[in-house]
Order: sequence, then structure tokens, then C-alpha cells
Amino acid sequence: MIVLDLCCSQEHRFEGWFASAEAFEEQCARQLVSCPVCGSTAVRRLPSAPYVQTRHSSSAGNAVEQVQAAPVPVSAEPDQPPHAIAENMLQMLRHMSRSAENVGDRLPEEARRIHYGEAEVRNIRGQASPEDVEELIDEGILVVPLPPGEDEVH
Repeated sequence: MIVLDLCCSQEHRFEGWFASAEAFEEQCARQLVSCPVCGSTAVRRLPSAPYVQTRHSSSAGNAVEQVQAAPVPVSAEPDQPPHAIAENMLQMLRHMSRSAENVGDRLPEEARRIHYGEAEVRNIRGQASPEDVEELIDEGILVVPLPPGEDEVH
């Protein structure tokens, strides 16, 4: 997994998580990468040292996690205080969760169908075991844990 610094045609800077540089290029060519601020699909990669997540740096637990399969750009204005950035990110993730199709425990199978072109490209959410999540990531399919919705917090 790599994290790339990206910029849209309106000069909004954000990060995107991808399985590889080739995955980023392929998704850009298909206009699947868009700016989280303005929605522009005219996105370019900025020079950076990408973060690479290896199997050893990922954590594994026994609980079932709620995840979303989709490229996830993160936006932050550099002059915002850290708590504001965290709140913006939390709101963005909750918005993504609300707008994604809930496929329940079929998430691993549906994510694979989308990834391999057997189903329409769309954002999905659901449940997957840590083992399923690891297998999806090993296949180059990005899944992201989601925070609970505002009405799910106890």
C-alpha cells in the first residue's frame, strides 16, 4: 500500500492510498480519482516519498471490522489546527459511509467483483474479518476501516 501526495487542477492538495503507482495511474485514466474538495478528476501526483505499508506494519486483531472498499483521498488545509483536521477527516469518512452501498458480510466478494471488472464500479461498505481484509489488501484491493456513524456511538 502506498500513500501519494496529489493535487487537482484547482490546486487542492490531498493524499490518496493505492495498491501501487500503477494502480494510481490506472484509476486516474478511468477518472476514478477525484478531489475531495471540488470533485475534479484532473488529478496529478506531486513529488513525494510514498509511505509503503507492508504486511508486518499492519495490525491484525480478531474482531470483525467495518470497512469500505474505495480509493480514499484525504484533504487538509495546512493552516488548520490538528483537531480541525481530525474532525474534517471524521466527517468525510462518515459521509463516505452514508453514501456507500452496504453489502454487509458480502464485502470481500463484492470488492473482488468490482476490482476484477465483474461488477459496476461503486463505493461499498460492509463487514469483513481481519483475515479477509488482509487477503483483499494482498490482492491490491484497498479497504479502509470506518468510524461508527454518529447515531452508532454509545
